[in-house]
Amino acid sequence: MLPTVDGVSLVDLVAGYERASGFDVPGAYAGLVLDDFDAADLTGYLTGRPETAYRDRQGVIALLGCDCGEVGCWPLEAQVLTKGDLVIWRHFTQPFRPTRDYGDFGPFLFHRTQYDDAVREAAATPHAR
Repeated sequence: MLPTVDGVSLVDLVAGYERASGFDVPGAYAGLVLDDFDAADLTGYLTGRPETAYRDRQGVIALLGCDCGEVGCWPLEAQVLTKGDLVIWRHFTQPFRPTRDYGDFGPFLFHRTQYDDAVREAAATPHAR
């Protein structure tokens, strides 16, 4: 599953940001492999529900994994926050490069109904069991 923002893949967006910032290993990301998620888990995960948090951090999930296919190898993490009619991706981090500053990357805001529709569509794919 490859997240997009206004029709542009998150991989392309973050790769451009990392290159412009002079980061080493820019953009070595890929979408998440959904084989390990069932539909309920994926829905909770993508909406940042606390019980599905990635690496036990409140509302933080890996939106992208490594281009090798293993999410934990090189994840791009962000906090997912739901506020009223909005879903917000903010506070991006690369845990293997903790000194990287993603302060100017995002936040990305989504209308809640559109976000929920996209999550339901992702959860309905054959890979999300």
